[in-house]
Amino acid sequence: MDITIHSAYLPHNDPDAAIAFYRDTLGFEVRNDVGYQGMRWITVGPPDQPGTSIVLHPPAADPGVTDDERRTIVEMMAKGTYAGINLASNDLDATFARLQDSDAEVVQEPIDQPYGIRDCAFRDPAGNLIRIQQTR
Repeated sequence: MDITIHSAYLPHNDPDAAIAFYRDTLGFEVRNDVGYQGMRWITVGPPDQPGTSIVLHPPAADPGVTDDERRTIVEMMAKGTYAGINLASNDLDATFARLQDSDAEVVQEPIDQPYGIRDCAFRDPAGNLIRIQQTR
């Protein structure tokens, strides 16, 4: 079987702030920016990985979600407990310094974890947890 990761989805509640964070702070390229009925879906990804993307989507876009569920999602996003993604860097300390100099909310400074990785954590503008680990 030949299966790869094509895209992962994270919610956003401010498309311009999301673009600024993922493009300007993380250095990802914007691959698509689609508007529909007042909502925007933004596809971003690392320039050297054209086959792997993150789709930033409006949390209210799923027609199967009830109004109560939407409120819960928005509340969880505000607390930073709704969604997250793990990224990797070959120079974690330099990446951390760059993110720390931005408006990104620091959750955890670089640390050697007891389970064998070194990582740090931030929140994006929507509250999504972004963990970044050192590659070996």
